[in-house]
Amino acid sequence: MADADVERVFRAEYGRAVAVLVRSFGDIGLAEEAVQEAFAAALDRWPAAGPPPSPAGWIITTARRKAIDRLRREGSRGARQVEAARLRVLDDSPAEGGPFPDDRLRLIFTCCHPALGMEARVALTLRLLGGLSTVEISRAFLVPEATMAQRLVRTKAKIRDAGIPYRVPGVEEIPGRLAGVLAVPYLIFNEGYTAGLRADLCGEAIRLGRLLMELMPAEPEVMGLLALMLLVHARRAARTGADGVLVPLGDQDRGLWDRGLIAEGQALVRACLSRGEPGPYQIQAAIQAVHSEGVTDWAQVLQLYDQLLAVQPSPVVALNRAVAVAEVASPQAALELVDALPLQAYQPLHAVRADLLRRLGRAEEAALAYAAAIAGATSAPERAFLTARRDQTLRCGKLNRLPESSRKIASTP
Repeated sequence: MADADVERVFRAEYGRAVAVLVRSFGDIGLAEEAVQEAFAAALDRWPAAGPPPSPAGWIITTARRKAIDRLRREGSRGARQVEAARLRVLDDSPAEGGPFPDDRLRLIFTCCHPALGMEARVALTLRLLGGLSTVEISRAFLVPEATMAQRLVRTKAKIRDAGIPYRVPGVEEIPGRLAGVLAVPYLIFNEGYTAGLRADLCGEAIRLGRLLMELMPAEPEVMGLLALMLLVHARRAARTGADGVLVPLGDQDRGLWDRGLIAEGQALVRACLSRGEPGPYQIQAAIQAVHSEGVTDWAQVLQLYDQLLAVQPSPVVALNRAVAVAEVASPQAALELVDALPLQAYQPLHAVRADLLRRLGRAEEAALAYAAAIAGATSAPERAFLTARRDQTLRCGKLNRLPESSRKIASTP
């Protein structure tokens, strides 16, 4: 087994292993350290000896042993506490009853304690459940890596110092934690979608979304989130061409779309919107449902973005709305909206702005915007697409500046 194989096991099983150890030991820091030590041991042993029959089981068993060893080594831990931890591990029974069939989902809810700030809750859960690195989490939150690292350290310190309990919430507590819980699969999905179409992260986000549906089948925002992820994920096969370059939505081969996922997503959109309680995830899902039709109705998309901006006012939503404005009104109208947004550090703004300038024939300005977008691109397919579009824009701009007679000669095959 190569290092890449261990990495795949890490992505698939890290969150499960941490969640199981938190249930066994009641200590998040101990659980995370023990699981990391177990994967380090796997990197040492598996390439030479081969993978065990159950890689996930091996990781969890090894992590448990390392956690017990760590407890024994620490002078601050009493012998009675070590023995209690050992007995909990031996009695590997499910955690307390209730509607929580998965340790990872349990940990999501318990990480989203109301005593923690919203971003702290989501970032910690992404780290513990999704196994995302600090770099990946900082990208999701649009903050520098150092800022996110400090935030994670402070969050863990607050949990320790304030004695925040990690337990299954009561039914009456769930509504207050829902926004933070739903943000977790949403951001995991976004990371998988933008970072080179990582199907493992997208699949984990959808899996968590399905579990949330099992837990709260009557909650329309849960339905909307799952629908949103399914409808976007349905287009994954068409999102890049054979050359590995990103293919824009309007140019995609819709025959490659997963019609099963689209049908499931559209059914969920109809079901949740029929309740008459529209929320951000439901409206975003409705937008994707419109895109999943044969031809995108941009006027309807713009109306939905108006509704989304009313319930979730943010510069990012306004940027996405501007894309619809370009189709319904004009690229110039959209450009004026984009230039007024405080998102200079946000890579998609530069990509949208470059496309609008290209469509307006302002080649040199478009090239500068493309350069900024390329510099901030997080995946190879997107970087290749932006580079090709920039080069094409510059060629067309040079051609248009030639005298008419020279232009005809230059355009002759």
